[in-house]
Amino acid sequence: MALSLQLNAQQRGDYGAANSQITGKVTGTVVDEATKEAIPYATVVIKSLKNGETINGVITEADGSFKILNVKLGQYQLQVSFVGYTSLQQTIELTPKSPDVNIENIALKTDTDVLDEVVVAGQREVIENKIDRIVYNAEQDVANTGGDASDVLRRAPLLSVDQDGNVSLRGSQNIQILINGKPSSMFGSSPGDALKMIPADQIKNVEVITSPSAKYDGEGTAGIINIITKKQTPQGFAGNVDVTAGTRINRGVVGLNAGAGRFGFNANASTFYSWPQTAINEFYQRTTNAQGEEFIREQNGENESNRLGYFGNIGAFYDFNAFHSLSTALRLRGFNSNSDGTNIVENTSPSEVITFDRYTDNSSQNAGYEWSLDYIMKFPDQPGRELSASYKIDGNINNTQFEIEQLAAAPNYEVANNNNDGNNRENTIQIDYVHPFGETFKLESGFKSILRDIESDFEYETKPEGANEFVIVDNRTDIFYYDQDVYAGYISSQYNITKKLGLIAGVRYEYTGLNGSFRDATEQNFDRQSYENWLPSVIVSQKFGKVSSVKASYNRRIQRPSLRNVNPYEQIGNIGNVSFGNPTLNPELSDNFELGYNTFVKGTSINLSVFYNQINQVIQSVVIPISTDTVGTTFDNVGQQENVGANLFISTQLFKIWTIRGGINANYFMADGVIEGNNVSNTALLLSGNINSSIKLKGDWVIDMFGFARPRQQTLQGFNPSFSIFGLGAKKTIWDERGSIGVSIIEPFMERKSFESEIESENLYQRSNFAIPFRSFGITFGYKFGKLDYKARQRRSKISNEDQKGGDDAGQSF
Repeated sequence: MALSLQLNAQQRGDYGAANSQITGKVTGTVVDEATKEAIPYATVVIKSLKNGETINGVITEADGSFKILNVKLGQYQLQVSFVGYTSLQQTIELTPKSPDVNIENIALKTDTDVLDEVVVAGQREVIENKIDRIVYNAEQDVANTGGDASDVLRRAPLLSVDQDGNVSLRGSQNIQILINGKPSSMFGSSPGDALKMIPADQIKNVEVITSPSAKYDGEGTAGIINIITKKQTPQGFAGNVDVTAGTRINRGVVGLNAGAGRFGFNANASTFYSWPQTAINEFYQRTTNAQGEEFIREQNGENESNRLGYFGNIGAFYDFNAFHSLSTALRLRGFNSNSDGTNIVENTSPSEVITFDRYTDNSSQNAGYEWSLDYIMKFPDQPGRELSASYKIDGNINNTQFEIEQLAAAPNYEVANNNNDGNNRENTIQIDYVHPFGETFKLESGFKSILRDIESDFEYETKPEGANEFVIVDNRTDIFYYDQDVYAGYISSQYNITKKLGLIAGVRYEYTGLNGSFRDATEQNFDRQSYENWLPSVIVSQKFGKVSSVKASYNRRIQRPSLRNVNPYEQIGNIGNVSFGNPTLNPELSDNFELGYNTFVKGTSINLSVFYNQINQVIQSVVIPISTDTVGTTFDNVGQQENVGANLFISTQLFKIWTIRGGINANYFMADGVIEGNNVSNTALLLSGNINSSIKLKGDWVIDMFGFARPRQQTLQGFNPSFSIFGLGAKKTIWDERGSIGVSIIEPFMERKSFESEIESENLYQRSNFAIPFRSFGITFGYKFGKLDYKARQRRSKISNEDQKGGDDAGQSF
């Protein structure tokens, strides 16, 4: 939908002055038509009027200016384009008398295509609705100061985050979490710990993608969460320092940004430390043997833990010209935790009651790196046409040590070390191609390969009673090698049927190959196994007026088991409870339907959606009896699950200073399956919601309050803990907006929170409860230095490995 502006009444063709020594230049400035702000990095091209051949092209500078030199005299077509704006075409003429053409302001209009977002209101609202996702602009929310990524996700629409950082979307934890459009192996073993590494101050926005198109990996039966970090590149140099000190968490963040011409560089680093905190544990377990005899195990005590982590990112890009660019990024991360506890254990059998003390000391080290390289080529003869190639290597190390000491009489005596060293490495290659056909149709296609190599080196050693040395237990010591290779291809189309009716449709093919082997227990090895899946998707959007739209979507998704689901390493938690993974798990498959409506009426944004999905071969954590005194916690494909639900989210502004945002999610859960040969089923109505309120006061003060509640998470055997949180914060800018100070309070009226879970089957009943300190106070300080009036430039890899079960740009516009 290019806008053509003719400066001349007629076209006279190129000048026939081949022997002329005179050349001219074309200069100008590109600005936003509405705001009159300069648009940097816009593409400016001049073409021949005879055959449309590109003569020359540049990209605009930071101030929106451009200059094309040594242009032969004649008539040309000037073409200006930039993502998010309607392209502009204009005829220009360089003559012997006037060889230079200067266009002071070339105003580009914001693209109002049906497939663009419906913006709520204002300069940049906290919530934006797009055809396939909802965008939460976290940097606009003062309450996020000083927190981490899990705090940010708690405030995003449709999401719920428990006390351990596990994220759910519409009641399901089967989601894929991305950072800047890329997956990370950091989420493979413990998503909650990984989210705590990312400081909230570095998060620009969060995209909640409920209807992924075929261009996305097929992983995540519930959807995709994309965390976009701040990547600002000015002309010149700028930076920031932020410090948070509190009763629970202390954090420091530093960022640097630099840019010169077509080169940009950014870096940031953060570290956090949590003060030691003491949790109170209660555990009750009852098993019944074949003779009907009951065995009861109770454990009560305290556990003290602390955490230390760091996170760093370095990125750079270079635009060779308007059509070729190269970017790279390196991310480093680390997370250490330590905990030790003392518990009183009481074992009751039909013949006796035994009481003893149990001491544990647990530590873990999680570290990793990611490096990506991306090349993008644009085609000067056709705006919107693009070819990109990407490579990424991702490595993650997760080591755990678990020490146990039970100085009790046999058979309850145990002094042991339970260790695991895990190593996960991924190599990814991806090629994507976008080709527009006219003004209303666009075709996208691509290929991708992900090669995963996973190694788990686990060891269990015990010190016999009266001995001085530890002895390795052979049947619980081994090395597990697990390879997962994924090859995928897709084709996706976007079609504007009318000015207000849009369609996105496509299909994705994914092939998965698996290998598993042990160093010692070779009889448990399994040779190459494979499965292939066709994953269609379709989204239809109808726009009404300027601010209302209805969309309907269908997609099929896959959920492959993650590393923690398949790792056979046995870890002892509570007395008589051993947890381990299941390397023979099959993937989940889901069919998802959604109908959504959003509108904006007199300062109020309303987003309403209803959904249904059916999931086959559901992967769930199950607890099974192993012996009369031991149970095991593992993962299995338990059966089928259906979810029917609705989401309502509203954002409104009162008196120009008060913004209120809130949502409620309702989901009716239905599941049935087989566990240990027994048919089981469960149904439940689950309600969750959140509310946020911010008030702008005089003197550059902003006050923000938020609340969140999530119900018990249902399984076929019982439920996991519910979760709620309330907090408020205040922030004031100082020193001509270069500095800021703030305070935050979490749960001011509740010192501790309790979390209860329950499991029940034919021969097993288990209940646990733990209470942790929750009330916290924090003070934040931030300072920005260098040039402040720069624009954000987003550079992120094309690679998005959304293909593993986690947690237990796709605006799609022309």
